[in-house]
Amino acid sequence: MQRVITATRVEGNGGLVSKAEKERCILAVDDHPKVLRFLEIGLKLHGFKVIATTSGEEALELVKSARPDVMLLDMLMPGMDGFEVLRRLRVSTQLPVIACSASLETQFDAMRLGASCFMAKPFQLNEIVGKIEELLKS
Repeated sequence: MQRVITATRVEGNGGLVSKAEKERCILAVDDHPKVLRFLEIGLKLHGFKVIATTSGEEALELVKSARPDVMLLDMLMPGMDGFEVLRRLRVSTQLPVIACSASLETQFDAMRLGASCFMAKPFQLNEIVGKIEELLKS
């Protein structure tokens, strides 16, 4: 498979930056495939590259290999839950993490473990996009 990189001119220094370098990468972690598909489609429409997984273990591997800019993390999952992902993640990185759950009771623990913010499910796509953009600016 051949990879095509489109170059665009950057204002100011006149240098070229590939489109791939400008694209922000979001790692979405949720045990519900339909939620992941919703996030994938919606975030791609907003110009983000999206990597999705249903596994906490795989999420930790993807943080190292894919180097995402922001993680969307479901807190209540079978196997390694979002709480354990956050515990392990904070040992080595300060990657911005948006913790998500339908249970508001998880908010305190998620924030205590180092989540950048918390979003209650169900959420609207524009809420997620706004929060991602806010985290990318800080």
